[in-house]
Amino acid sequence: MQAALRLARQRAPLRAVRRLATTASPSSVASSSAPLTASRITPIPLANKKDWKSLTLDEKKAAYYVAFGPHGPRTSISQPGDTAKIFFWTLALVAIGGSLFATARYFAPPPPKTISKEWEEATNARALEMKLNPITGISSEDYKGKGYVTHQ
Repeated sequence: MQAALRLARQRAPLRAVRRLATTASPSSVASSSAPLTASRITPIPLANKKDWKSLTLDEKKAAYYVAFGPHGPRTSISQPGDTAKIFFWTLALVAIGGSLFATARYFAPPPPKTISKEWEEATNARALEMKLNPITGISSEDYKGKGYVTHQ
């Protein structure tokens, strides 16, 4: 029964549905399939004074856009002056982050004594003395690395 009702129901052609669902803007009116001619589109002020039912679909779209302006999906994302605000606030937040980092570094305790070149060289000497990793490491015969020294 439902299948028969579905088949009996009249459906609008897909092209007509798409045409009605599009948002009117001058660019979509200008990019339609047929070229704009004087006979196809009447001037917008005259179109607003004519009967709405006698206008073509493109004239209705153009008149609606002129009457109500950009709204909804046609509204621009950024407003005038937004670029300067974004630049200022980005600069301010980076400056705040930098000052917090500098303050934390200033009040931080000194690094531990084990983070020094002398300590790392002593660790190398101790590793050689204890023969750590004799196959591929610091105690091997053909070892050419720096061992535990990471400072330059």
